[in-house]
Amino acid sequence: MTGHRCVLLTVVCATMVAASAARAADYPDKPIRMIVPYPPGGTTDLLARAIAPRLGERLHQTVVIENRAGAGGVIGAQAVARSAPDGYTLVFASIATHGILPVLQKPAPYDAIKDFSPITLVASTPNVLVANIQQPAKSLADLLAAAKAKPGTINFGSTSLGGSPHMSGELLKTMAQIDIVHVPYKGGGPMLIDLMGGQIQIGFDNLPSSINHIRAGKIRALAVTTVKRWPGAPDIPTMAEAGVPGYESGAWFGMLAPANTPKPIVDMLQKHVAAILKLPEVEKMFLDQGAEPVGDTPEQFAKVIASEMQKWAKVAVATGVKLD
Repeated sequence: MTGHRCVLLTVVCATMVAASAARAADYPDKPIRMIVPYPPGGTTDLLARAIAPRLGERLHQTVVIENRAGAGGVIGAQAVARSAPDGYTLVFASIATHGILPVLQKPAPYDAIKDFSPITLVASTPNVLVANIQQPAKSLADLLAAAKAKPGTINFGSTSLGGSPHMSGELLKTMAQIDIVHVPYKGGGPMLIDLMGGQIQIGFDNLPSSINHIRAGKIRALAVTTVKRWPGAPDIPTMAEAGVPGYESGAWFGMLAPANTPKPIVDMLQKHVAAILKLPEVEKMFLDQGAEPVGDTPEQFAKVIASEMQKWAKVAVATGVKLD
């Protein structure tokens, strides 16, 4: 490389760094969109709405929630991947959009690693197997017995095709060797309505969007999908305790920006969200709803995404699930 070209490249790089710093220094000077890639009423939406107004207060700007549902979360996530990397369009993502769907769909709708700048892992939560209160199964053992007696006659709902509740059901099918029929919905809210109405017998959901219905006696909890019982719902057994040894699954939710969003903006957002998650009222709200607040660094969140993609790629091979 000639000296002239080397100097030119140095100038260009310095200009880009300066421009990025200038954008970060002015940020935010207009409202921020936080896209929730699911309908209102589900866990992703509930957690996002707990964070958004508090983040807006700290940034002195409005943070607007935009529910953009479809394709199991792909449409909303894809919209953010294609947005300008300026910090004004964020996604409140899930394990489905950034751990499962990118390895199930061929070709993948986006690169969950290269197309996004992770901000922070907001929360982790168990999934829960719930049942309509009118159907006869009072426990997981009852359900497994009924499924084995009449294969293919029990429908299980999930929050989306390829989401962690769906894959929790597929894992149960494989480990318990039962034949139950998947019915995908466009979010936890619509699925729970049909479950309570008796259109489906059982469903897998993230615990936060089901917990109040469970406490109100509108649906019956059969088991949580994590290794340990959830402290906020200690009466619900784990899958392993209830009859499927070795079973483990779960869900998580986090914030991301488009790839190449200036690091000072990413770091600023992470700092504020992590501080919000440490507020006593927010921590209590999350735990009461069945979610554990996290607030890790962008680098730590990136490792979580990469690890989950590897895990669910193996599960997809084992279960034979794939999305075209």
